[in-house]
Amino acid sequence: MDLIFELLKSLITFYSYALIAYILMSWFPNAKESGIGQFLTRICEPYLEPFRRIIPPLGMIDISPIVGILVLNFAIMGLNFLSNMFT
Repeated sequence: MDLIFELLKSLITFYSYALIAYILMSWFPNAKESGIGQFLTRICEPYLEPFRRIIPPLGMIDISPIVGILVLNFAIMGLNFLSNMFT
């Protein structure tokens, strides 16, 4: 059971890093048109879309990726809690 929890936590952590890379790519022109940028767009946009519908942008700043990362961190905390319950 620990292996499953650790695998899920690792996948969530990796996805959090992918979101951070996706956010940083928005600072560089034409970065999203690269192969890595297109890959990150394909995996990050479906996750961020619901947050963007709920949270309006603050001027020119989109805070939905920050909220998305916070949700992933809460998921890791929940997995840690469940892991401690089963051990």
